[in-house]
Amino acid sequence: MRHFRSVTWLLAALVVFTMPVVAMAQIISITIAPPELPVYEQPAIPAPGYIWTPGFWAYGPDGYYWVPGTWVEPPQVGLLWTPGFWGWHDGYYGWNAGYWGTHVGFYGGVDYGYGYSGVGYGGGRWNNGVFAYNRTVNNFGGVAVTNVYNQTIVNNTTNITRVSFNGGTGGTTAQPTPQEQAVAHQPHIAATAVQTQHEHIASTNRALRASENHGHPVIAATAKPGEFTGKGVVAAREVGPAATPVPAVLPATGAKPPANRPVANATPENKGPPTTVAHATTNGAVPPKPLNAVAKPPAIRPPVAPHPAAPRMAAVAKPPAPPHVAAARPVSHPVATHPAPRPVSHPPARPKAPTHNDSHKKPE
Repeated sequence: MRHFRSVTWLLAALVVFTMPVVAMAQIISITIAPPELPVYEQPAIPAPGYIWTPGFWAYGPDGYYWVPGTWVEPPQVGLLWTPGFWGWHDGYYGWNAGYWGTHVGFYGGVDYGYGYSGVGYGGGRWNNGVFAYNRTVNNFGGVAVTNVYNQTIVNNTTNITRVSFNGGTGGTTAQPTPQEQAVAHQPHIAATAVQTQHEHIASTNRALRASENHGHPVIAATAKPGEFTGKGVVAAREVGPAATPVPAVLPATGAKPPANRPVANATPENKGPPTTVAHATTNGAVPPKPLNAVAKPPAIRPPVAPHPAAPRMAAVAKPPAPPHVAAARPVSHPVATHPAPRPVSHPPARPKAPTHNDSHKKPE
């Protein structure tokens, strides 16, 4: 029985390998556009040799549901993954299934992130039978990966979007290039049994339905296919204003796993110093107060605005002048009283003078 199943699987694989991509496209057709791609961090690679396959929206009896992105071992050495995508055609949205091949084909210009910026794959490449990883895109975590290189991924569009379908209203406008059209006619291998099982498990999880999570699945990505619990599970995160940064996980997100973590750590670090300073201030509340009081007398603020304040002060000084004059007037009255006694004192002084003179004359 096992032998019969293995033979059947091999025959099916050969048929799929020689099946053109066009035959696999448009398997289902619906009139409702798929939701936007959720934003999430790429989980760490489980071990060297795995290739990242991005998450996508699949469709089932209960509507759209999210199939988490995950790391997958390629079925053969030298093969790369071309993601599937939704395409608008004759009034319907049809699903174009992903596949394995020696080259990455057309996937609708959808920016899935982590190397899948809409055209080709910038997350890694085969080198003499060994897969080398782009360090700026992949999250290695604590896994030792020796075959690495650095290459900046450039987005194929000026505006980063989370659109998950091609064509129609609001979809991407990308068209396959001659090279991608040639790849479409090359032999391919469909998703592996592990990938198929991974998608099936996702279809049975209510939390992954768009009607339940409203575009923010709690299981946005996994470290290994089919493992929806544990440390390797990553949930979708809210997109802030730009984050953001934003944050589009998509094109640059490959480089975002390392970048986002330091930024998130920097935020608490920045909050730490201020709180520490606040504690220091409260602990030494007594010394700071005299220091602040000393700072107030110098009146640094008035000198800062002397130019505009000077004219105002001059104008204010003029009106108070009259009150000073009025105050001087009452003072003048007592002055008038002083001169009155002066003339009275002078007359008696004059007669006294001669008497003194006479006394002096008598002794002579």
